[in-house]
Amino acid sequence: MKTYFSGFRCFRCGTEAGADFSGYVCPACGGNLEVRYAWPNGRGRWWVDEERRDVFRYRALLPVSRLELASPLRVGMTPIYEAPRLGAAAGLKHLLVKDDGQNPSASFKDRAGAVALVRARETGAKVLCGASTGNAGSSMACLAASVGMPCVIFVPEKAPAAKIAQLLIFGANVLAVKGTYDDAFDLCMEVCAQRGWFNRNTGHNPFTREGKKTAAFEIYDQLGKIPDWVVVPTGDGNILAGIWKGFRDLKAAGIAPKMPKMLCAQSEASAAISVAAWKLQRAGNLKPDWKSVEIAPVAATTVADSISVDIPRDGLAAVRAVIESGGAAVAVPDAEILAAIPELARGAGVFAEPAASCAWAGLKKAAREGRVKPDETVVCMITGNGLKDVASARKVAGDPVPVEANVAAALAATEGLGG
Repeated sequence: MKTYFSGFRCFRCGTEAGADFSGYVCPACGGNLEVRYAWPNGRGRWWVDEERRDVFRYRALLPVSRLELASPLRVGMTPIYEAPRLGAAAGLKHLLVKDDGQNPSASFKDRAGAVALVRARETGAKVLCGASTGNAGSSMACLAASVGMPCVIFVPEKAPAAKIAQLLIFGANVLAVKGTYDDAFDLCMEVCAQRGWFNRNTGHNPFTREGKKTAAFEIYDQLGKIPDWVVVPTGDGNILAGIWKGFRDLKAAGIAPKMPKMLCAQSEASAAISVAAWKLQRAGNLKPDWKSVEIAPVAATTVADSISVDIPRDGLAAVRAVIESGGAAVAVPDAEILAAIPELARGAGVFAEPAASCAWAGLKKAAREGRVKPDETVVCMITGNGLKDVASARKVAGDPVPVEANVAAALAATEGLGG
């Protein structure tokens, strides 16, 4: 299959550039770019490579072609589960959970990394580099290791130990920055510019969004229809914008008849995108001049480290996803995010890290407020495995029951548990 990649367009000012453009951001205003395509007029399953069971199953909808340069690891094609017991707790009759914690590095970010890796190697890059709170970095380190490519990752020094361990185990060169994620991001940007390294940074590199959009293709392929809602835990905004772009591409290519509404779920302690979307919706400004829309930075303090962001680097694209899809944005307290971890595990059998459980916490709030209706079909994205942050899970998991090492004590402790 060939690629139909045709160029770029700026999210903010609309400036276009050809497919041979080698920069990362808009040459006119410095805004983030989206990848554009010239779709064929084909019908049927032309967009699916039926022999593949990874993100490159949809290679016809992606901007890379040399798949011999891809990682040998299986990225994507994660399971989607019906979750009736979990849905009933929020009054929802048609809830599905998509578990992206089953990717190679246990994170949704592998989707972005898989496509970015091919792009980097197609362009002759020698070193991969990025800033991360943990997941994007461990993903890039994992995929780079699978092809023997050097990788440099900037992280805030307070990133969770499990994520730092992943980075180091995969052999990445890890720089722990004495500051926030945003400090790490800015430092990484400058070093990449001076070293000439391939910059994988979220939002800044438009090819990360192209990898993330593959979740939309899978949802449609797996369900055989477009759901009413897709719920996305949100920090930088790149996953939300990426999945929305995937659905837009499906419709633009004549594959799917409609698009879902996007529900942006954030922590109240890191809600820059939600606040911007609320302001537009409350003002009734659903077709704004995007050149004038600003997203105010926040001082993020959420326990959900993967979505703890002061300045959302793909924020404008994410706000557009909410507004243009007719969707909604919600923000929930950290206490509800943590409580959602055991709820997901016990109600659907899926173990989520705090950033991922935010999707379920946000969906419950949207259902309580009547934004999501009981009869609507909803897909809840679980973007990272709970083993990424065991310390947070332990806060809400409860404690084991201590027993003496004898049968009588064990029988007493299990009295009334059935059987």
